[in-house]
Amino acid sequence: MSFESNNFLLQDRTVAVVGYGSQGRAQALNLHDSGARVIVGVRDGGPSWARAAEDGLERTTVAAAVGQADLVALLVPDMEQPAVFEQEIRPHLRPGAALLFSHGFNVHYGQLEAGSETPVVMVAPKGPGNLVRRTYEEGRGVPCLAAVHQDPNGDARDVAYAYAELIGGARAGVIDTTFAEETETDLFGEQAVLCGGVTELVTAGFDTLVEAGYDPRVAFFECCHELKLIVDLIYEGGFERMHRFVSDTASYGDVTRGPKIITDETRQRMRDVLAAIQNGTFAREWATEHARGGDRFKELQVADVAHPLQEVGDKMRAGFAWNAAEVEDAAPRHQGAEA
Repeated sequence: MSFESNNFLLQDRTVAVVGYGSQGRAQALNLHDSGARVIVGVRDGGPSWARAAEDGLERTTVAAAVGQADLVALLVPDMEQPAVFEQEIRPHLRPGAALLFSHGFNVHYGQLEAGSETPVVMVAPKGPGNLVRRTYEEGRGVPCLAAVHQDPNGDARDVAYAYAELIGGARAGVIDTTFAEETETDLFGEQAVLCGGVTELVTAGFDTLVEAGYDPRVAFFECCHELKLIVDLIYEGGFERMHRFVSDTASYGDVTRGPKIITDETRQRMRDVLAAIQNGTFAREWATEHARGGDRFKELQVADVAHPLQEVGDKMRAGFAWNAAEVEDAAPRHQGAEA
């Protein structure tokens, strides 16, 4: 994870950040504050047009920003990237200019292909945009993954590391990876553990207690609210720290009952989810759903938040005075933003 500073590679170059959502805004501001020349490419008159200017950044249309750039960071949402690239980036991309992503989805699955003369790299902060920005301002940083897809100029890895350094990622560490590894592990983590796995586990636990006649408010505390406390312990020091700070009763229940919940069948389901990611089934399904307007996706989202756990949780959280600041500081749902 250690390396020699390469930020000089971008000191005399112009970086166009296309998109000004959670990651776009954080990375653009960090680049600017590190001394890079940054131009934000956004839609004229769109919500981000005014915000970028208010933040003190130079902003213009995507085409105009790309036409001046030595490096283009494409940070709009995954499903918007192919169209933005074909319509507003490819026609204006300067010879030798590098293309940078913060997630490998479209490159890995062939949804977006730059010419062989274009360096293509990835710098993926392992945290949401608000954390990327906040830790930078605190003098720290969020660890990054770095990868090279195309290297016609011979300096793509150094450029990626220079970018990671300028956004603060090198302060925490940079790990070499590939577009395939980053994409497949990221999708798996989201689906099997971080989003899909956790929300289904929380919901199933809540339902089990409520169906058994327990107060939904108590079920919320036991299966949802206290989850953050346990995750924080694991984040801070792994399973060892968790076992040290929970009761012996909780620890014994963990090691004897956990394997009854996550069974061999569950692990096989995880392998099935991973296989669908590896062979492109999930990517094709998601791209098709988006192209059709996302009606099924929207219906599933509505059903998800319509679960009684949401209403019970909202009422309980409303009584937590200490929770207001955290809710206000919550990250936007999408990593990217409109172009």
